[in-house]
Amino acid sequence: MGLHRLTSITIGVPNVEETSRYYADFGLQPTGDHSFATVDGGQQLRLVRTPTRRLVEIGIGVDDPDDLDRVAASLARLELAGERTGNRLVTEEPIGGVRAVLDVSERLEQPTIEATPYNGPGRIDRPGTRAPGVLREESVRPRKLGHVVIGSTDQGATQRFFADGLGFKISDSVPGMAAFMRCSTDHHNVLVTSAPLNFLHHTAWQVEDIDEIGRGATAMLQEHPERHVWGLGRHHIGSNFFWYLKDPAGNFTEYYSDLDCIVDDVLWKPEVFEGARGLFNWGPPPPPSFLEPEDLAALMTGAHAPR
Repeated sequence: MGLHRLTSITIGVPNVEETSRYYADFGLQPTGDHSFATVDGGQQLRLVRTPTRRLVEIGIGVDDPDDLDRVAASLARLELAGERTGNRLVTEEPIGGVRAVLDVSERLEQPTIEATPYNGPGRIDRPGTRAPGVLREESVRPRKLGHVVIGSTDQGATQRFFADGLGFKISDSVPGMAAFMRCSTDHHNVLVTSAPLNFLHHTAWQVEDIDEIGRGATAMLQEHPERHVWGLGRHHIGSNFFWYLKDPAGNFTEYYSDLDCIVDDVLWKPEVFEGARGLFNWGPPPPPSFLEPEDLAALMTGAHAPR
């Protein structure tokens, strides 16, 4: 696969300053101009001012110029335009108008972190000491941007753009509702779901383990319980642990860990899921506001107000 990772995203919000403070609290490192970096991925988020919240741009890394040529040819077959400039190709998703920027860039090589030791029946991996998760005191810092979930009024067309146009691979799907697509070894980097309007549902940020998810969410909620959306739980599709929070503009953000990785396409069999397993394996049931965010009606009528 010539595609190899999400490089960055740009999110438009009406309340840039307030939303910037949220992402700093979330653990992203401010780099100036309302931009933020992760520990391993570098600068991966930028906030810009827009009348309503939306995903403005998604960045995708490719290995070499030949990959850009292949994407340009695929877009042409779909009768979609792409502007090529040197080692960059810019195009636009035809339904929601999200700009996709493909750049020749280095692959992300994350440093190996020693596995967290856990005791279990007949297995003492952590003798004579407390669990690392209860001893950590430093703030939680996301390692990288993992995936983006968008709602589309034409799920099929948006899926074709990413899969047939850009070259994403489909890992799993929910019939008529959603496609989990990857541009890296992660189970999914983009999820497109059917929706009554085009909008950004959530962004997901990798942390080391389930303790970092719990610690991060607990810190975020200590003075702002209104940020809570859904968690703690474990998804079935992708297998990852999760906890969802909400930024002041209404976008959901996810701390996640232990996502499925697909390093050999031959060994992975895409499956079709229906019912609850399309959403989660265990944890509290998703609240109605996760399935249909509270501001959707306002977004549809253009009367959105930041929360």
